[in-house]
Amino acid sequence: MSCDPRESAAKRGYGRRWRKAREDYLAANPLCVFCQKRGRVAAATVVDHIVPHRGDMKLFWRRSNWQALCKPCHDIDKQRLERGGSLPGCDASGIPIDPNHHWS
Repeated sequence: MSCDPRESAAKRGYGRRWRKAREDYLAANPLCVFCQKRGRVAAATVVDHIVPHRGDMKLFWRRSNWQALCKPCHDIDKQRLERGGSLPGCDASGIPIDPNHHWS
């Protein structure tokens, strides 16, 4: 299955089966993992693929490749990471949350 952005969401894997899996995952993982790293509490609304699947359906369905994020973290921070940037912010103790930061 290709990951052509012009294809419908259902053709890219985001159909009924995904919606059910997403709902179940968010019920079990209700908080945004990026916000938690910053010492914040925010409801997760997006199930993000940690490693972009790019149409690989085995990777798409691998739950170990999923993480719960709030929409702002998904749309801003995750996109920034995927473009080769860094993850902004620090945890509650002042340590940068970016895993590639030289302090980490």
